[in-house]
Amino acid sequence: MNAPFSELERDAVYRVIHERRDVRSTFLPTEIPDATLLRLLDAAHSAPSVGLMQPWEFIVVRDRSIRSNIRDLFLKANQAAAETYSGEKRAVYDSLKLEGILDTPLNLCVTCNPDSSRGSGLGRRTMPETALYSTVCAVQNFWLAARAENIGVGWVSILSPPDLRAILDIPEHIIPVAYLCVGYVSEFLPSPELESKGWEQRVPVASLIHQDRYSDASGTTR
Repeated sequence: MNAPFSELERDAVYRVIHERRDVRSTFLPTEIPDATLLRLLDAAHSAPSVGLMQPWEFIVVRDRSIRSNIRDLFLKANQAAAETYSGEKRAVYDSLKLEGILDTPLNLCVTCNPDSSRGSGLGRRTMPETALYSTVCAVQNFWLAARAENIGVGWVSILSPPDLRAILDIPEHIIPVAYLCVGYVSEFLPSPELESKGWEQRVPVASLIHQDRYSDASGTTR
């Protein structure tokens, strides 16, 4: 029988959750040891998956020319995204640093195979999207483990999936889920950058709790 977690161990879990950040601007060029990267990938691989399908795979991208091509994709998509805003929102958007593709020693693309034979389809007949949900759990595991190792992670979603697939030679049936910038940082910001720059604020969890039915937003766990 596994021993219960100590209070210090429990507190460490909550601390890493609350101090996780989507890092963009404080990366260092320090190389990540292979053993450390393997620990992070093993943490990702330990994520829950429906039917134990384990639909994820990991592309470690160190080649700078490949990363430069991906950054070009970002710049194109980011310009298009910026043009959808105006006024104060556009000014804030333009002030945001939304990638660290060339600032880190490596990038990581996490992919999903929704047709994986592992798990024999358990849970996917009614909810086939659970393959993607499971892959996102792997991303979260990687992110939290990285924070515990004092390694920052930034998720770059402002990319064209078909163009990213072409650059990384990802087969058509494989879905690129997350493109991550990964590296040691000079600091972790005390609050998310999007909060500190006024883009959005975290809402109180009590406002998101329902009891028994969605129509009952009582705001309490009772």
